[in-house]
Amino acid sequence: MSVTPWMLPVVPRLEKETIEALLERGVRLDGRRLDQIRSVEVQPGYVEKAEGSALVKLGNTMVLAGVKMDVTTPFPDAPDEAVLVVHAEFVPLASPVFEPGPPDENAIELARVVDRSLREIKAVALDKLVIEPGRAVWRIYVDIYVLNHDGNLLDASMLASMAALMTARVPALSREGDTIRVVRGRYTGLIPINHRVVTATVAKIGPRLIVDPSFDEELVADVRLGVAFSEDGRIAGIQMMGMGYMSEREVETAVEMASRAATVYQRILEEKVTPYRKKLIEEIIEKGELVEPTIEARVASTTRSLEEAAEETTYELSEEREER
Repeated sequence: MSVTPWMLPVVPRLEKETIEALLERGVRLDGRRLDQIRSVEVQPGYVEKAEGSALVKLGNTMVLAGVKMDVTTPFPDAPDEAVLVVHAEFVPLASPVFEPGPPDENAIELARVVDRSLREIKAVALDKLVIEPGRAVWRIYVDIYVLNHDGNLLDASMLASMAALMTARVPALSREGDTIRVVRGRYTGLIPINHRVVTATVAKIGPRLIVDPSFDEELVADVRLGVAFSEDGRIAGIQMMGMGYMSEREVETAVEMASRAATVYQRILEEKVTPYRKKLIEEIIEKGELVEPTIEARVASTTRSLEEAAEETTYELSEEREER
């Protein structure tokens, strides 16, 4: 999909002046404060057949991310690491400015920013997804689909991608001689995650900075700054988008605003996605197919063992009482 420049709506001068006048008073077209993000919904496991998936709604912006895995040969310069591939697709029905065709620079930029945000801080433990060093590793595809565009695709796409990776199951493998095959429908664990990463975007409209810009706000924005953060507050990447600029002071302020917004996104991942991840681990443990336990799996397994031991002890004590 590509974005057709001549199809981009022309913002009436009156509307731009209205937006700027409201910002001077500390409010926005939709009633939000300058530093307030829209409502956020995350639904992990949205696509049943995918290894991992998540649907994210950020206001009216809707993004679906899916994870699929297969086996490949590692890169020569990274023989002990799995391969991560991120792809973004702007579905034509998502916006009047989207039309069919190969991904344009906007979709490519979105995919690359998500990819770098994950890769630079090693969000995914690629070194733990090696099947045979130098010969066979897992390849992780992260596919992003923009289903409805109402601004701030970066934050919605990053949140959906992270949620999908956190809940992605590693398929089982079968071997026939030197051939390694993926067994779909059976899983031996979850993709190991080192860090949870989210992005928060700040737009500059005139002299004002706003968080989580809507589509109308993006049309009149001079420039946007997307900042990626890990769950421990470290900056995992920064991307400037648009033709304008920010002063050094504005960049510092924008990063502070983005950091506060990122905290909200991280809390949503912790509350909505982490419990789902633990549930998946429990299911794999119950089926007895777990290969390499993650920290969560070890905790879950230990907790279950303690509970079983407690039940056995209670049963033995009951038997002793009956004998007496």
